[in-house]
Amino acid sequence: MSSLPDLTAYDAVLFDLDGVITPTAEVHMHAWRAMFEQLFADWDITPPYTDTDYFDHLDGKKRYDGVASILRSRDVEVPWGDPSDPPEADTVCGIGNRKNIVFSRVLREEGIQPYPGTMRLLDILDAAGVPSAVVSSSKNAEDVLAAAGIRDRFPVVMDGVVAEREHLPSKPAPDVFLRAAEMAGVDPARTAAVEDAISGVQSAVAGGFGLVVGVDRGAGAHALENAGAHVIVSDLAEFADAHDATSR
Repeated sequence: MSSLPDLTAYDAVLFDLDGVITPTAEVHMHAWRAMFEQLFADWDITPPYTDTDYFDHLDGKKRYDGVASILRSRDVEVPWGDPSDPPEADTVCGIGNRKNIVFSRVLREEGIQPYPGTMRLLDILDAAGVPSAVVSSSKNAEDVLAAAGIRDRFPVVMDGVVAEREHLPSKPAPDVFLRAAEMAGVDPARTAAVEDAISGVQSAVAGGFGLVVGVDRGAGAHALENAGAHVIVSDLAEFADAHDATSR
């Protein structure tokens, strides 16, 4: 455990949100599953939707890009539409908006708690004066951080809203990570990135970040390694434990 890199040695640490800071990936997975199972049944699409589809086509991507990806995997083509499309519209944007309604309802009704191991690591970074930032494809990032009561821990939040406003391509392109580093005023080569999604790891690697940490919440250690992660852990508590062990 003590062989893990010391994250306090970096100029900043950029965190993905879903599955890294908060277990929102579970809420997203449930919302996607409910929505696509109904859609596939209504449209007689095969093979059936599975959680593997989430990791292969949805995890870490912008909502509309994820919808387009999974429909392409079933050879289904629909118009892209517009982000203003109503949720009942049979367009990529309409389908994405349909899912977002389910997600927002669950988040509002049940709330969310951040991962304890991640909070321990954030406390260590704060004490060392190392800034943290959020890099998320989600347009719900601000709501999730607020629901978890930790919005004030991150001076920089690079999310799907900012990416759309600035016309930045989604992960696995490096643009969102590079923009977050720019917003934080740090050099990517001296910055660590923490991701649980294959597309997110690929994004950080393509951006030339000094350390790319893969957190295996279900994508698989081998898949994260193949995507280019330098270090793989099952929980960020491993970094906190390593820091505590060397600080005794």
